[in-house]
Order: sequence, then C-alpha cells, then structure tokens
Amino acid sequence: MNEQNKAEKIVQHMLEIDEFSRWLGIEVIEIKPGFAKIKMKVRKEMLNGFGTTHGGITFSLADSALAFSSNNYGRIAVALETSIAFPKPVYEGDELTAAVEEQSKGNSVGIYNVTVTNQHNVKVGIFRGTVYRTKKEYLTE
Repeated sequence: MNEQNKAEKIVQHMLEIDEFSRWLGIEVIEIKPGFAKIKMKVRKEMLNGFGTTHGGITFSLADSALAFSSNNYGRIAVALETSIAFPKPVYEGDELTAAVEEQSKGNSVGIYNVTVTNQHNVKVGIFRGTVYRTKKEYLTE
C-alpha cells in the first residue's frame, strides 16, 4: 500500500470509530500524508449563551484535523500541547474548514498549525499542536 492510500485508510478508520467527530458532523475534504482538510457546519446546539459558537467546537474541529494529519503516517500520535486563538466569532449556520500545515515531523515529536476558516474564508481559529509520535503502529495489515 502506498503512503497516500495508507493515509486515507487510516483517517477513514479513525473517523468511523470517533463518535465525537461524527457528532460534530465532520466531513473529510482532503487527506495526504501529514495533511488533513476537513469541514463541518455549526448547529444550534453548538452555541454558547451569547449566541456564538462555543470555543470548544472550533477547537474540536482543529483538534480532529490535528489527529487525522499526525496519525495518518501509521504511527499513533498523541497530543502533548495545543493552543488556539479565536480572531473572529463563529455563528450558527457557518461552515468551518480546518486545514493543517505540518511544521515538523521528527522521530518522536511533530508540530502542526491548523487554520480554521468560515465559508467566507475568514480566519476564525488559529491552532497549534505538538504531538508525541509513539512507536505503536495504527493499522497493521
């Protein structure tokens, strides 16, 4: 199996067993080794008391993108540290897209930036994640 097929197969499997990402309504747009682009639509039950999207929703979309991109090489990667900034608010009905840019992939540590935009290509989340790349293989044939 080539690296592209492996990446796609791993993400497909991850999404099948990830109940929370499925609850978010995440759809995969594009997967490549070390890369993920995913989207979701904001629903009413995702809003906070101010009528904007709860920050945890935007964070969770970015976190799922981090998981899909950092794990799709085949070794299990777990988050060591993450952070997010929310430059603009998100509202019900917005369609959010998270795209990952791999900054560094070492033997044991990977660093990723995730940009979350709305349907108008406005940045609504700027996320950075550091992962620990374990020695355990995700899917073995």
